[in-house]
Amino acid sequence: MTSTQDTDRARQVLIRTLQAAYPHANVPRGPYERTADKLIADAAGNPFNQTTLAQGLADLDALADGDFVSLSNADGYTLLKRIENTPFFGYVRRFATVNLYDDPETWAALGYQGSSFDQGGYLTRGFNDLDWLPEPRITEYDGPVKFVPIKTKTGA
Repeated sequence: MTSTQDTDRARQVLIRTLQAAYPHANVPRGPYERTADKLIADAAGNPFNQTTLAQGLADLDALADGDFVSLSNADGYTLLKRIENTPFFGYVRRFATVNLYDDPETWAALGYQGSSFDQGGYLTRGFNDLDWLPEPRITEYDGPVKFVPIKTKTGA
């Protein structure tokens, strides 16, 4: 069908697509690779998705003069913006948004501690350890307590 279908080249273009679409300096290559592999496996179970993925990856490579993999994140993002209304882009976005951010290695890179439920909640495991937010200003109102109705009943 296309020169990139079911090849390592297609996988590399897909990994690069994910990196350009979801750029994070601290996220290593592993989560992007795993997300690409899951996406390829998902597409293999549906001929339409498989064709959409293969054609989209081939198109990206063609739009990048044959080498999407070598583009920077900024240049890759610019190309992705050109195709953001295509079925390929929608499929990749829907799948990758869930799978990339459900990877424990991504969690660690972004500072997310994971699910709290199975670890007894956040209260005793750093609930208040956000050091990048300013301390909240807490003031109490010490004026008179007076009820001011917003609307009064009129008529019957």
